[in-house]
Amino acid sequence: MSESRRLFFALALPPVLQRRVIRWRAAHFEQDAGRPVAAANLHLTLAFLGEISEVRAAALRDIAGRIHSPTFSLTLDDLGHWPRPGVVWLGTRRAPNALLQLASLLRSHAARNGCHQSTLPFHPHISLLRGATRPVALPAATPQWQLDATEFGLYESRYLRGRTRYQCLQSWPLVMPSSCE
Repeated sequence: MSESRRLFFALALPPVLQRRVIRWRAAHFEQDAGRPVAAANLHLTLAFLGEISEVRAAALRDIAGRIHSPTFSLTLDDLGHWPRPGVVWLGTRRAPNALLQLASLLRSHAARNGCHQSTLPFHPHISLLRGATRPVALPAATPQWQLDATEFGLYESRYLRGRTRYQCLQSWPLVMPSSCE
């Protein structure tokens, strides 16, 4: 019997943006607001797959390799708190169509391959704090950072030595839109 792994498709944050987010979060949130997500774990989930077998993962890798979705940019200009799951997040007020289409495509392929997908609408965000189950003071001003998406990846969530770590298993390029002249 093959071992299952906890997987998801996501957009990674470039190291420069990771550092900006970490510095901004440290300056704007109290230490007891929640558990900070490690810089290397900052990402924007496109489709959560859950615990899946290697056979199912291979099928989803094959599908991901055939996706021809355009590159896009999004502005990280929204901030919120979901008390029940205890997440403070950074997101976008206006998600680009290319992002919404890519997430929808990956989620529908995941569902067709037996991966349960949430019935909640896709809300593109980056988790900043976890375990934030009590009220959190959100800064009045939000950053206006740009995230340029040029690829998406398949990630594994691993719990090692008391910490969760995300590892990119494979990535695929997004396609530069062609210009007609």
